[in-house]
Amino acid sequence: MANIKYYSEDTIPLEMHKVRIIQKLLLLPIEERLRSLREAGFNTFLLKNRDVFLDMLTDSGVNAMSDRQQAAMLIADDSYAGSETFYRLEDKLTEIFQTKYFLPTHQGRAAEHIINSVLIKPGDTVLMNYHFTTSKAHVTVNGGMVEELIIDAGLVEESDLLFKGDIDIDKLKEAITRLGAAKIPYVRIEVGTNLIGGQPVSIANMREVSAICKEHGIISLCDASLLADNLYFNKIREDEFKDKSILEITQTISSLFDLLYFSARKLGYGRGGGIITNNERLFDMMKELIPLYEGFMTYGGMSVREMEALTIGLDETMDEDMINQGPQFIAYMVEELKKRGIPVITPPGGLGCHLNAMKFMDHIPQEEYRAGALTAALYLCSGVRGMERGTISEDRNPDGSDHLANMELLRLALPRRVFTMSQVKYAVDRIAWLYANRHLVGGLRFVEEPKVLRFFLGRLDAVNDWPEQLMAKFREDFGDSL
Repeated sequence: MANIKYYSEDTIPLEMHKVRIIQKLLLLPIEERLRSLREAGFNTFLLKNRDVFLDMLTDSGVNAMSDRQQAAMLIADDSYAGSETFYRLEDKLTEIFQTKYFLPTHQGRAAEHIINSVLIKPGDTVLMNYHFTTSKAHVTVNGGMVEELIIDAGLVEESDLLFKGDIDIDKLKEAITRLGAAKIPYVRIEVGTNLIGGQPVSIANMREVSAICKEHGIISLCDASLLADNLYFNKIREDEFKDKSILEITQTISSLFDLLYFSARKLGYGRGGGIITNNERLFDMMKELIPLYEGFMTYGGMSVREMEALTIGLDETMDEDMINQGPQFIAYMVEELKKRGIPVITPPGGLGCHLNAMKFMDHIPQEEYRAGALTAALYLCSGVRGMERGTISEDRNPDGSDHLANMELLRLALPRRVFTMSQVKYAVDRIAWLYANRHLVGGLRFVEEPKVLRFFLGRLDAVNDWPEQLMAKFREDFGDSL
């Protein structure tokens, strides 16, 4: 593989903002971190934020708001029905995506609930580039199945392929022939693809998928939650779009889908979410469920202050100098880890830096949750909270066995406009120390296991005393350092 660099050697990414409001952080001593880890059942979701130094669990709902967003919240029209705030948000979505209809929801998984409640019948199969945890759960709970059609190269951890989130067109055609269009309620493309490292999808691929869906009368659906990063990659990695504005690229993507939905906790640096479409039939099918499950049609589970902030956040998403920040900082972190020989997913994608736990922890059986063990070990030695994206994030097979993930990843999200370069460098330094001492880390086992989405609330324990061994080595190397 060529030694490609994703940022300039003689420069580092620049924060295109200044910090005006701060929040104090605490770095607990390692003994207290171990106690917190045990109380949380070795599940970083269950850690208290007061016990976390750098929170890289997710970029969902934790991106920093701009001064314009904060100011907009003061003019919110706090009405139950017919709020002017809603119409400002609706107008902004129409301006950006050129869509007629908007269904507000309180977040992305609520949009998934509405869509799948209407479109899925028992025995249906949803085709997608790759699943996300909640997207798959909403399909299966409604009696459907998921079939993933990611290109084979998308599951290669280290490569030079610039759009690893693309759907394999031959697989798509074969699946439609085999299943029949009547059994496929929709084809879903997630831009970019969360569980394989935030990898983007090319517009060329979206066009092919869209054309095939139209040919067979199948609904094309886009999960646009991670759209901002994907837009940046479309601009810098696809020659056709190098001279296009972010707005023009957005409208190109929007025109290819019958239905788009998003979590505003990611897209727009705010809260909430929604469904947008130009298809009146689909809009009418879903709109009755909004008052039933979300709230009235002009707020849908969002507060008016959230909607005002989202309206400005969507506008800021059209600014290349705003949306390039995440990918550039992620690329920097990936390259710094690569220099140290640490296995990471390449090329750098969106959302965060992804450590390849399959290689990082290759001495641990996959059934003992390599990515989960790495996630716990990193918190122990650094106070950095990441998220397991591997076998723990899968549900069990019908026979009760673990469904072993294609990839075992530790996702270190970089929320937008939150971390400084020195904090990124600290994380790199602690990851490098952990890699040098990875042989000390052992596996995990479940002690409390929910049947669905177990990664949220499940509790685990170490298979032996490896946390104490790692802590002893830490104290040997760092002394009284936190």
